Amino acid sequence: MAVFEYEFMQRAFWAGGLIGIIAPILGVYLMLRRQVLMADTLSHVSLAGVALGSVMNLNPLLSGFAVAIIGALLVEQLRRSYRTYSEVPVAIIMTSGLALAVVLMSLKMNLSKTFSSYLFGSIVAVSNIQLWMMAAVCLIGLTFFFVLRRPLYNLTFDEETASIGGVQVKGLSFAFAILTGMTVASAMPIVGVLLVSALIVLPAALALRVARSFAAAVVISIVTGLMGIFSGLTASYQWNTPPGGTIALILLLFLLTGISAQKLISLYNRKRHRAVKQKTATLYIHSKSNT
Repeated sequence: MAVFEYEFMQRAFWAGGLIGIIAPILGVYLMLRRQVLMADTLSHVSLAGVALGSVMNLNPLLSGFAVAIIGALLVEQLRRSYRTYSEVPVAIIMTSGLALAVVLMSLKMNLSKTFSSYLFGSIVAVSNIQLWMMAAVCLIGLTFFFVLRRPLYNLTFDEETASIGGVQVKGLSFAFAILTGMTVASAMPIVGVLLVSALIVLPAALALRVARSFAAAVVISIVTGLMGIFSGLTASYQWNTPPGGTIALILLLFLLTGISAQKLISLYNRKRHRAVKQKTATLYIHSKSNT
């Protein structure tokens, strides 16, 4: 394919494949833990880190990465302080991160082009350093989910029961928060700050809707994420559209198609069950009348 003739497209597809593996898995856990907005929150915090790095003449990628991790730890700490109001920490960190990003952006006037790629994603923005960072995050994430799959599964569905069962709830929760921050920060070059949560949430939303088990949900979310990213990058290259928006729209189309197909199948099964039931009743009445 002509799309693979260019080195920047090769990097984009490698990056998309790496993020397409780890982000949907993370999304499944975030949805089950009712922390869907955490990805969106950390993307705004990461943007503040990018702005901070630019203002202080640091590497924006590394500063955004570090600030996203710090933001994830703050969200988790505040979540423990506001157990009854779980949405409060998200609101606090999101608004603080966005406000800090706006203020820092105003201090340096030549950031518009740089921030455009971070806001909306850019195929050409994926550098070799970012690619290696994504590979590291993917490897760390897969190791984390594989090694700690049992305690993390228990933690996801019931923290109190997990704690009674011997799971180090606090430490595991903070480790999960750090991984979330790392994944969000590394996914920004592909889909941008504004749509990074779509890459994490939409595949998981479809998977949890149609899967019959937790393992199936993880597999379906990965397949959906990879298909959405690869088709989105291809369409973005062909039509010269923003990659983040294109990927998000395709993932949304997958979700709507999956929900519609599930409803049609459910409707068909109900009609079929009703027809079988009616036929059985008719045969029963007919047999009684013959006797």
